[in-house]
Amino acid sequence: MNYQKIISSLGIMLMIIGVSMVLPLMWSLYYGDSDWLAFLGSSIVTFLAGFVAHKATKLEGTFHNREAFIVVTFSWLLASAFGAIPYILTGTFTSYADAFFETMSGFTTTGASVLTDIESLPHGVLFWRSLTHWLGGMGIVVLFIAILSSLGTGGMQMFRAESPGPVAEKIKPRISETAKILWYTYLLFTIVETLLLWLLGMPLFDALCHTFGTLATGGFSTKNASIGYYTNPMIHWVITIFMFMSGANFALYYQALRGRSLWTFWRNPEFKLYSLIVLASIAFVSFDLFLAGIKGIGNILNLASFQVVSIITTTGYATADFDRWPFFSQAILVALMFVGGCAGSTGGSIKVGRILVLLKQCLLELQKVVHPRAIMNLKIGAKNVPHDIVINILQFFFIYILITIFGTVFMALLGLDLTSAFTAVAATLGNVGPGLAKVGPVQNYSFIPATGKYMLSIFMLLGRLELYTVLVLILPSFWKK
Repeated sequence: MNYQKIISSLGIMLMIIGVSMVLPLMWSLYYGDSDWLAFLGSSIVTFLAGFVAHKATKLEGTFHNREAFIVVTFSWLLASAFGAIPYILTGTFTSYADAFFETMSGFTTTGASVLTDIESLPHGVLFWRSLTHWLGGMGIVVLFIAILSSLGTGGMQMFRAESPGPVAEKIKPRISETAKILWYTYLLFTIVETLLLWLLGMPLFDALCHTFGTLATGGFSTKNASIGYYTNPMIHWVITIFMFMSGANFALYYQALRGRSLWTFWRNPEFKLYSLIVLASIAFVSFDLFLAGIKGIGNILNLASFQVVSIITTTGYATADFDRWPFFSQAILVALMFVGGCAGSTGGSIKVGRILVLLKQCLLELQKVVHPRAIMNLKIGAKNVPHDIVINILQFFFIYILITIFGTVFMALLGLDLTSAFTAVAATLGNVGPGLAKVGPVQNYSFIPATGKYMLSIFMLLGRLELYTVLVLILPSFWKK
């Protein structure tokens, strides 16, 4: 185990987090808020901790899968641990459990919050909450790889350990080039959406913060009523479109641009299923809301489209209290929590790609019952899916459901009712944010005991790193030579 390279890499991660704290500091100075000193102190402490760790060790030597799993997992843990410092120094939270929960929720793009009055916070704190989304959306480690091209083979190992989806997709032969393209695309979308929201009347600060939450599919807002604070339906539609785009595989945008054809999206089986699920869910929820007596076809489509896309992409923004919607609509939204976006998107949960493989495998098994001697291969589009990938996905699904059941029982032991316990686990493991009942879209997680907040924080990390990267660390054989 190359511990020197592990510590050196983690040091660079902390240096990146420390430098990023300068941005909320600048907003604090711009608005004349007093929290700039807290961000200055946090930035110095975080950067120095990373600088010492990096300089005291060497970023050299062999880098295998084991080192990659450790670096990726501890990068997110350290980012959340040090990222909580500004919340403590500004007095936003008096409990470290609350600060850690909020920071982990930000970096993992979960969007679950323990804050009760968001609008009372200074601008620096609001910007830091949203910035943690943006940094975590495309991935802290992917940013690290994009900045440092000297990783060699270790870059690919870390990219695979952090990137969402059953298979990490390379766009370019060099993994550093792939990371740069993903971040350039991410940055371009950030600029475009910010400008659109600003032109539609949203203040620049709010436009930037909500863009961070949209593209990262995070959901932290600067308003207590989330996006429902804004009455302009065009703002809702812009955010809906960008949430949908963020739920797609970011590699498809590069491929479409390179091939100069939008057919790239429709030729992708995962994107087609993703679009079909979204359209069907919008249709069902719209019809249910119509039967419930909500007026105006345009209003119904706006509400249904926004909430369906927000939940399936695991963004968690809200324009309405869907906890008050008919049970059929609530059931659809809860089901979408277990779907998520496409592989290679910033969305969380199981992922449409895995759902597609599971559906195809089920159909294949039924065909084998009818034709037991037939040799059948599972195909997605024109490509054969290797058997080990199918087994990996089946195991992932089983572990995901097992953790959901365990988490629900654990939260119920802490005193939560069944609906709150189940949706709290589903919303944090899937990086969705809001659930139902006590953790609904107009509620928060502040009432949960500290033990429960730390457990839900672990679920957020498990969901963001897609289980295996974290769970492999608990195996005794992992640490043996």
